[in-house]
This record gives sequence, structure tokens and C-alpha cells, in this order.
Amino acid sequence: MKFFEKFLSVALTAIISVSAACIPCNSGELPEYVYLGGEPFGLKMYADGVMIVNLESYFDGYRYVCPAKEGGLKESDIIKEINGTEITSNETLREVTLNSCGETLDVTFVRDNKTLSKQITPVKNTAGNYLIGAWVRDSSAGIGTVTYYNSGENYFAGLGHGICDCDTCTLMPLASGEAVVAEISSVTKSKNGNPGSLNGYFSDRTIGEMLKNSEIGIYGSYNNSLIESKNKIEVADKSEIKTGKATVYTTISGNSPQAYEIEITSISRNENFNESFTIKVTDSRLLEQTGGIVQGMSGSPIVMNGKLIGAVTHVFINSVNEGYGIYVGKMIENYE
Repeated sequence: MKFFEKFLSVALTAIISVSAACIPCNSGELPEYVYLGGEPFGLKMYADGVMIVNLESYFDGYRYVCPAKEGGLKESDIIKEINGTEITSNETLREVTLNSCGETLDVTFVRDNKTLSKQITPVKNTAGNYLIGAWVRDSSAGIGTVTYYNSGENYFAGLGHGICDCDTCTLMPLASGEAVVAEISSVTKSKNGNPGSLNGYFSDRTIGEMLKNSEIGIYGSYNNSLIESKNKIEVADKSEIKTGKATVYTTISGNSPQAYEIEITSISRNENFNESFTIKVTDSRLLEQTGGIVQGMSGSPIVMNGKLIGAVTHVFINSVNEGYGIYVGKMIENYE
């Protein structure tokens, strides 16, 4: 989850380690209509390679060493191959290093979108195992909210920001993943200085495959039956976003979205900002049950004058009834 000086990214309810440019849409124009989201979904995501989340020295019997760091690797580097062997999980990385017999390894990795290589020589620890001193993450899981379904391109979009590693705040590279229907079972209320969360569980009903993890949203395929009961809604032009009353659709119990009153308090004119406008929760029901904006609400669609204008993305950490929203057109144009 991304942390900023004044606000906290409202990403997934939990990111769990397991074993540890704007691209135009195909049509070139915004669709006239999409289907409204607002329901939670569970995400199971597997990284493209393994991301280094920590470099840690260990004792080899004589001194403390960290071969990965000494060889030039850094946190947030994504290890892709070692000696030509594809690294798809922390198990494969462990196997390669344990079986190295201390021979130098050619490590291919990605840093700042550039593919690089370094030579790393594993060193035995006091138990006799060859290690490189790198903690890595190969997957994550959590709960977010669907913003809309685009039937023309057959995809759904959610979150309004990317899924980032919880330790390095780096965008997780997507190799594969699955979206499933989620149920919200409880809410941890937000308090100023301490944003809360939606708490729930994954069902066994699959929505579809994950297609893309980007800085302004996640995208996945979906089963057409999911939108049979959904409402079709017109997509607003950015010029139609005004300060004043609006509605957010979000789910704080079960799997059915409810409408709550909010206010658009300001609008950004800087096209380079993903945060398009600021919002304030005014609905007494939502304030009573959640305290404001909580983690897991990311992606909750925002409607003004009957049109979809965007989605919730962030909460102000010191004023949890306020936060940021992203214009829906940015999310649509970002889909490839």
C-alpha cells in the first residue's frame, strides 16, 4: 500500500505474502455506457518473477554477509532468471541457491523497467545452506471493490490504483491471477490517524482472470452472467464533474452495494495527477458504520447527476471522512 505525507492509499484489505503510460482503449473513445460495480471482490495475484522485499545479512561462521547486497541487488528488484532458469516462486529461488554449491550465479532482474544482470555468489550459513540473503515475495491476496464492467471490451476494472507490495510500495508485476466473489463480514472503523478496513472472505465463485495491474487500476475478465442484474450507466465527460453532492456505491456487508451520499469538494486541473478530485463522506449511515473511508473501498464507483464520474482511491489519514477520487475516463483509457 502506498503511503503519502497526507494520505494513505486505500488498497486491499490485506496483502498477504505467500511462502513470501497510459494506453488508449481499442476504440480510441470512451464508451457511452458501462455497468455499475460497487461489490467487493477477492484477488489472488501471482507475480511475474519474485520481488526482493528485504536484504538481510546472516552469519557464515566468521562474519555477517549478504551476497545479494554485495553483488548489487536492491529492494524492489524483480528476479526473473538465474543461470537461465526462470524464477517463478520463492521455492525455485531457494532451490537454485541451495544447489549452487557456492558457485557464482548469473542473476537477471528488472529494476525501474530495465532488465539488468549481476553475478551473485551464495555463501553458506552456519547450518550449511547456501543463501544470498534476500527475502522475496511471489504473490499477494486481498479484497477490493469493482468500479465498472465494460461489456464492449469484456473486462472489469477496480481499485483506481495499482496493487503494490506492502513492504516496498512497488507495483507488483502481474504474471497471473484470479478474481473471485468476496463477502464482507465485518468492518474495522476508521479513526483519524488510523484508517480501518473492510474484512471478509473469498467465496468459491470465480469472476475471471486478472489481466493487468497498473498504477491507476486493476483489470480482469468476467463471466457475462455477472452483469445480468447490474445497472447500465452513462460515462461522464470530465467536464461534467462539479463540486457538490454525489453518490458512492460500496459494500460494507455481504456482497450487495448500497448508495451513500458524499460531496465532491474540489477538482484537480492537473492532467498528470491520477487523483482527479477530492471527496467527503456526508452520509450519516456510512459514517456511523465505517467512520468514513476504509481500506477495501478502493474502486467504489462515484455517480453524479446519474453518470459515472470515477472511483474512490485514497483516504486522508488525518481526516478519514475525506479522500481522493480518480476520473473514470482515466481508468477506461488505461485499459489495453
